[in-house]
This record gives sequence, C-alpha cells and structure tokens, in this order.
Amino acid sequence: MADEAGPITWQKGEKQPNSCKDAPFALLYIGHLAAIAGVAATYGKTALNESLNENANANANADTEEYNGYIYAVVATGVIALIVSTLAIVVMIPAASILIKASLIFSVALMGLFTVASFAAGSFGMGIFFAIFFAISICYAKLVWPRIPFATANLRTALYAVKSNFGVTFVGYIMQIVAFGLTILWSLAFYGVQAETITCVQVQGADTCEDTVNYGYLFLSLYWSAQVVKNVMHVTVSGTVGTWWFSPEEASFCCSPAIGGSFFRATTYSFGSICMGSLIVAFIQALRALAEQARQNDDGNGILICIADCILSIIQGIVEYFNQWAYVYVGIYGYKYLEAGKAVIQLFKTRGWDVIIADDLVGNVFFLVALCIGGITALLSRYVLGTTTDWIVDPNASSYYMWGGFFIGLMVSVVSLSVVDSAVNAVIVLFAEAPGEFQDHYPELSTKMREAYMSAYPDLM
Repeated sequence: MADEAGPITWQKGEKQPNSCKDAPFALLYIGHLAAIAGVAATYGKTALNESLNENANANANADTEEYNGYIYAVVATGVIALIVSTLAIVVMIPAASILIKASLIFSVALMGLFTVASFAAGSFGMGIFFAIFFAISICYAKLVWPRIPFATANLRTALYAVKSNFGVTFVGYIMQIVAFGLTILWSLAFYGVQAETITCVQVQGADTCEDTVNYGYLFLSLYWSAQVVKNVMHVTVSGTVGTWWFSPEEASFCCSPAIGGSFFRATTYSFGSICMGSLIVAFIQALRALAEQARQNDDGNGILICIADCILSIIQGIVEYFNQWAYVYVGIYGYKYLEAGKAVIQLFKTRGWDVIIADDLVGNVFFLVALCIGGITALLSRYVLGTTTDWIVDPNASSYYMWGGFFIGLMVSVVSLSVVDSAVNAVIVLFAEAPGEFQDHYPELSTKMREAYMSAYPDLM
C-alpha cells in the first residue's frame, strides 16, 4: 500500500496491554522520594524552625497587610498571565506562518545586533565571533525558508489538537505545582543535612566551616524529580494528541476523556518508563553539577573538569533528544522506554525523516511568543493593577507591577507553550506513521500538511 506522504514500509505501533512498564524504576523513584521525605522530616524540621524563628525576630514589627498586598498582586498577575497565555494559543493558529517567519528574522537580527554592539564597544574578538554566527544564521534562514509552510502546518495542527483538548494545559500547571512541592521537600532535606554536617571552628578569631558530605545523591534527586514531572506532562500530551488523531470522538472538548486517560496511564502504567529515561538525564545533570562544584572550589585540574563537562553536555543533549521522541511513543501506545525509543527512531530512519526532525523552526516561535506574553502581562499589570488597586504602597509600585508581570507571564507561558511543544512532537511522529488516519478524520488539515510536506521535502517522496 502506498500513501501520498511516502510508502508505508514500516511496522506501525500497536496499543500495548495495560501493565506496569519498567516497574523497577518506578519503585526506585518512589523509594528514593520516601528517603528524601524521611531526611526532610528528620533533619529539615529543625533547620526550618530555626530559620522561621530568625525571620520572626527580624520581622517582628513588619506590617502584615503590606505582605498581603504583594500576595494579592502576584495572584492577580498570575490570573492575567493565564488569560493572556490562553488567548495566545488561539491567536497562534491563524498567525502560525507569520510567527515562524518573524522568529527566524528575529534570531538573525539579534545576532546582527550583537555583532554591531561588540564592534561599537571595541571588543573585536567578540565582534568577529558574533559576525561568524550572524553569517551562519543568515545561511540557515535561507536554507530552511522553503520549509516554513510544513512547519506552519505542523504547528497549526498541534495548536488545533491542544485547543480541542484545552484542559491538557491545566495538567501542565498541576505538574508545575507538584514540581514546586517536590522542590520544597528537597530544600528541607538539603538544608537539614547541611545544618547537621557542617562543622565550624574558630581560627584566629574567624569561623572556618567545613562540610564533608557529598551532595551528589541530593543533586540526583532534585534533577530526577524535575525530569519526571516534565516527562509526565510530555507523555500525557502525547497520549492526548494520539487519541485526537485516531479517535476524535474521545478527544474533542476541553476536559475530554483522552486527557484523564492519558494522565492516568502516564502516572501508573508508563510511570516506570518515565522514571527510567528521566534517571539517565538526571544522572548526567548531577555529574555536571558536581563538576561545576569542583570548579568553584578550585579543586585543580580545571581543564580536565571543563573537558568532562563538555562531554557530559553532549551526552545529555543526545539522551534528551532520544527521550523527546521516545516518550511520544510511550504516550501514544504505552511501550516500554527502550522499545519506544527504538521504534520511533526506526520509523524516522525508514521514512528518511532525519532532516525533518533536525529542523527546529517551531522552537524559535515559542521563545518569541513567551517574550510577547511576558511583555503583554507586564503592561496589563502596570496599567490595570497599578491604577485600580492600592495593594502595593510604594513609590516604585509601577515598576514592581511591570517587572513582576513580565516574569510571571514568562513562567506561565513556558508551561502552556511546553504543552504545545509536546503536541508538535506528537504530530510529527503521527504524521510520519499514520497519515491515512489523519486524512480520514481531519481532511482539511491533512491536505495542507501533505502539500507543504511534498513541497518542502520532494526528495523524501
């Protein structure tokens, strides 16, 4: 059987039975989390009480109402950022092509600006450095410009999928709350251990403190949890988009069954697979953190440490790239981690899509849109909250609203856009594997994407 997007000569993915995949890694993660909670409860409580007592004494005369005003402002700004991010996803659908072109031009212009600024400041070395990258960015823009229609169709399809199941964005916000809670738990454990293990002695009237504990395990715990939270969301979005692709009737409204089902599978049957891939990346990140700590402590062998860090950075990028696509298969079909990775890489090789997945035109869009959301949130916070409320009584209140709005808008946009990013990855995999189902359920979107694909990559037909 042949298809307009290319011959189907690979073995399609199949829905896997509902069973716990890579279960030992899920048990390992839960066990490690229990250990961190135990350390936090044992040592962190004392450190926390001492810190709270110090803060209470220092702020005994502070005005509680003043702090409440800041809290009100943060909550209100968060609501504004949430509204702006929601509207941004809707606006991005018709403006996808313009945004991709604008982001590409923006990246080239930015390199040009850095080049001019460096030469103007008399830094000829940096000027030459940025000039090289400016030239490379121009060549890259010229090379990928004909591929913009396919990237546009891809992004537009992903946005439609997210819009049809908009509740999936709230999964992202929930996971951010979970990440915040896990970070607090980790902080309690970290400062508790630090308070118990640091010994200080007076040397010539000054305190000299020494800490003999190796914090590698704690760093590993922090990065592992961060990766698990991120990948639970990625797998949930991939599963939701997969259901939207194959069974539209189950994924066609805000809080569709596809969202709950995908999230349930990500946190149960596929949780071990998520923990497994996340552990690999976290281990590399922990090693890089220890290398950075050694560099700051001036432990010697600075060149060797720098080389090791560069090698680890490359390995981390390769593993994260592998995870990016493997977890799409995990979310859609429920494969084990390694099986999913092998299957999706084989799919791309068979289709000859290595060049397609190497293009990152959509990633530049997310950066530009995030800046726009942050800027709009800042302006709304400044001119709405700053003129209609008296929550912050300070001569610099306008600046607080503006800068606070920008950073809160940026953080909120990162969550919603990461959902779209996961949807984009899922669409690429699904279009490579099941273009027929796409044509059956969404003929208009499918036709545009097929035409753009044939125009951008005629050699892959």
